[in-house]
Amino acid sequence: MEGVEVHADTAVMKTGKKRKKLLMGNEAIAYGALESGIHFATGYPGTPSTEVIETIAELKPEIFAEWAPNEKVALEEAAGVSYAGLRSLVTMKCVGLNVAADPLMSLAYSGVEGGLVILVADDPGPHTSQTEQDDRYYGKLSLLPVLEPADPQEAHDLIKYAYELSERHKVPVIFRTTTRVNHTTADVEVGEFLDLKREAKFRKDIERYVRASMKGNLKRHRWLNRTLREIEKEFAIMPFNWIEGEGRIGIIVEGAPYNYVREVLPKINAEFRVLKLSTPHPLPRSLIVEFLSTVDCAIVIEEGAPFLEEEVKIAAYEAKLNVLIYGKRTGHLPMEGELTPSLVRNALLRLIGEEGETYEKPEGVVYAESLAPARPPVMCPGCPHRGSYRAALDALRDLKLGRYKVPIHGDIGCYALSLLPPLEAIWTEYVMGASISLANGQSIVMDKKIIATIGDSTFFHNGIQPLVDAVYKNLNVLVMILDNRTTAMTGHQPHPGTGGSETGRKFNEIDIEALVRALGVKYVKTVDPYDLTATREAIKEAMEIEGPAVIIARRECVIPVIRRGEIGELPVVIDDRCTGCKACILLTGCPALVYDPESKKVRIDTLICTGCGICNQLCPFDAIKFPSEVEGR
Repeated sequence: MEGVEVHADTAVMKTGKKRKKLLMGNEAIAYGALESGIHFATGYPGTPSTEVIETIAELKPEIFAEWAPNEKVALEEAAGVSYAGLRSLVTMKCVGLNVAADPLMSLAYSGVEGGLVILVADDPGPHTSQTEQDDRYYGKLSLLPVLEPADPQEAHDLIKYAYELSERHKVPVIFRTTTRVNHTTADVEVGEFLDLKREAKFRKDIERYVRASMKGNLKRHRWLNRTLREIEKEFAIMPFNWIEGEGRIGIIVEGAPYNYVREVLPKINAEFRVLKLSTPHPLPRSLIVEFLSTVDCAIVIEEGAPFLEEEVKIAAYEAKLNVLIYGKRTGHLPMEGELTPSLVRNALLRLIGEEGETYEKPEGVVYAESLAPARPPVMCPGCPHRGSYRAALDALRDLKLGRYKVPIHGDIGCYALSLLPPLEAIWTEYVMGASISLANGQSIVMDKKIIATIGDSTFFHNGIQPLVDAVYKNLNVLVMILDNRTTAMTGHQPHPGTGGSETGRKFNEIDIEALVRALGVKYVKTVDPYDLTATREAIKEAMEIEGPAVIIARRECVIPVIRRGEIGELPVVIDDRCTGCKACILLTGCPALVYDPESKKVRIDTLICTGCGICNQLCPFDAIKFPSEVEGR
């Protein structure tokens, strides 16, 4: 088809015409960024933001859309591109902006040349994050504009505006989304990808780009405050903020909850006037004051913290408006968790003096749920991390240290599921790389060897520096790097230890063992976590070493192995040997092992078994064997 780009079973007209496509919010953002003419996209994978970079890499692989080791590196690389006059995009989940906060503050002072948008995906709920942190506060802290879309179409359109805003005012723009926008699917009108014919050029400007100049910093701070005031004026008339409806009760709403407001208003017997906002910072105070002047009271509806509510109250106070303003701080909406249409409806009913409704599940649903067995998250059948933690626990037992004598610190990744029964291995898990830092500190004050477990991608993200400190101070820690050759938890993205790329470019593979040795670690051993005996013995040996020791448990994540069809033979249970003791189940928690109460034997579910052989090594009665082991028996 001439004039049409065919991709992933879809066609996008290249004639400048618009076309509707069914897109997830993250895909819509990717289309909007490509229609803005970006030259560079990077970030660190983290739900709910991950699909943006993956979609850009798939739609236009000639663009440099690749993952960075962490969010700080990503933002700094994007800043370098933007300084050179080209447009760039950085993506991360909510907690990722904590990692990038240092360059964010200085970047605000220097500003940009090419448009730079920082997509940060907040996670009210939370669904997949350590916290429900609200990154709108970073806009206030850094004095940068924050935009927030309400749905996939607006996400597509608003990010295009974000690039115009960024270049018009020479500042990076924080583009805050929430999980419902990132992962909602809708028809989105998309257009032609823009190819900006720009040459990368960087002009030397000491006062602007060198933060060592205190006089220059003061001038840039004044410039930034002045710029923010100009942006506020623009936000008061921009098309993504509007007023609708008639009534003396006001609703000020931002982001995804706007859809809940639209859903519930027809079901409430009252008139409301709605101000829909996409610009939480800087808040367009003139628009707020104009709106509040037309209502008797107002409620602020937003996801996350009462950020907008507080800003609206400040604007009303400064304008001497005597208007009651409700929201999260007044208890009309919860401070924690994700908003729902029913929560919004009940808040509005309360405003008009009516009783809210409680949702009761139909009897059939309650009965069906009572029959369904509990299904807590577990490591996949064949997950190499199961072997790593089983070997660690067994090694501590052999050393007569026991489960509760030596802390095992966890980190961010699939292996955090080791907190669940039957392993119950890790004691802590909260931020990237903290397992090693926590172990470092405790080794100093507890006078014993402390264990840290960290994944390969997490090690590159933020684990190298604390290991450097352990070597520098000769701290008594054992660091187990669980190398499954990918960033598994967020969908198997490449990282520096894999040598792969998102767009097919060939990058260099960083050898973790060589890197660790180069840092000065004397005891380094690479083991296969499927080999429980060798892994256990290595851990026992490392625990006896004074000073830092590193064990690299290397075995590829089983999911890509399954996808390649490379699963080998599966073990079988020999009935006349199986006593039904369930040791295999109780020691591994593998979901492929099932106890049959009728036969009082263990069965192996061949539909999900991957043949890792861990159960084969743990059965005390030698009742689980591979077919090749029992031939001729």
